[in-house]
Amino acid sequence: MIRFAHPEYIYLLGLLPALAIAYWLAASARRRALQRFGGEQILERLAESASKRKRLLKFSVLLVALAFIIFGLANPQIGTRLQEVKQEGVDLFVALDVSLSMKAEDIKPNRLEKAKLEIRNLIDRLGGDRLGLIVFAGEAYTQFPLTTDYSAANLFLDVVDVDVVPVPGTAIGSAIKRAMESFNFKETTTKVIVIVTDGENTEGDAFEAATDVAKQGVLLYTIGMGSPAGTPIPIYNGSGQQVDFKRDRGGNIVVTKLDEVSLEKIATVGNGKYFRGTNAQDELNEIYKTINALQKREFGVKQFTDYEDRFQYFLGVGIALLLLELLISEKKVKWIARWNPLRKEAEVKA
Repeated sequence: MIRFAHPEYIYLLGLLPALAIAYWLAASARRRALQRFGGEQILERLAESASKRKRLLKFSVLLVALAFIIFGLANPQIGTRLQEVKQEGVDLFVALDVSLSMKAEDIKPNRLEKAKLEIRNLIDRLGGDRLGLIVFAGEAYTQFPLTTDYSAANLFLDVVDVDVVPVPGTAIGSAIKRAMESFNFKETTTKVIVIVTDGENTEGDAFEAATDVAKQGVLLYTIGMGSPAGTPIPIYNGSGQQVDFKRDRGGNIVVTKLDEVSLEKIATVGNGKYFRGTNAQDELNEIYKTINALQKREFGVKQFTDYEDRFQYFLGVGIALLLLELLISEKKVKWIARWNPLRKEAEVKA
């Protein structure tokens, strides 16, 4: 298998035809200028020692040298052998509540941003485990499926906000079902669901979904973001200035409260544990420590091709050809010219 480490340099090969055209145009202009200077026979006698063929040969060698140097810069690599790397770990789905109540600021800077920070910290600690993210409000959607591409996971996490799910509400049961549908139960990996929410479940039966989770042997953890005392939800304008609090249809300020009782029950039914979100503690880290102690199962094998660089050979040939081009003289070799039959015919005609 052959590949180029820097394929962008290959585009430089397009300059070689341009150089060839420029050479031909320059040679044509030179020939016309000499013809204006004097007759063809006079010019041949004056430039008797010059060789048009050797001039063309020098230019051809230069083009080939540049081609080899360009290939050297692109660094051709040859795959020599396949390496198999076993992958083992747990399959972890984080279901993140993105309802408007997650904008409450009883946890700084707000509930949603604190949850995203914990997920980023979790991604930084993962090593071989597969992580997926589900966002939910009134409905649940898969933000990204189970993956070990942690860089892509961070990119998808960055764009998460309260407007990614258009349906208002908090459907915890829907988020659990979405995660269960995304697991591959043919694989014997340990499977974990972590629900990050303020617990104000408004849609569906989350307890029934948690019961199904337990039957399938999946562990279900919950993290409650907010305070049981409740807090209003600030409303900001496009400039980032707070203009009001969320109000109901009667004009009263809406207060969002953490429903710890429901979240504790959901975690208990799902054979997991409930954690209270705080400003200081990283609750996802505590959960990861727990699941990291579980026995990890192999879920696949990745094959990597080991490549070896070959740029040195191309650069070596290119440099050698450049040196050869410098050594080639544009003058005719006398003993070769002496045996040139075309030269003898020209002398007879003269």
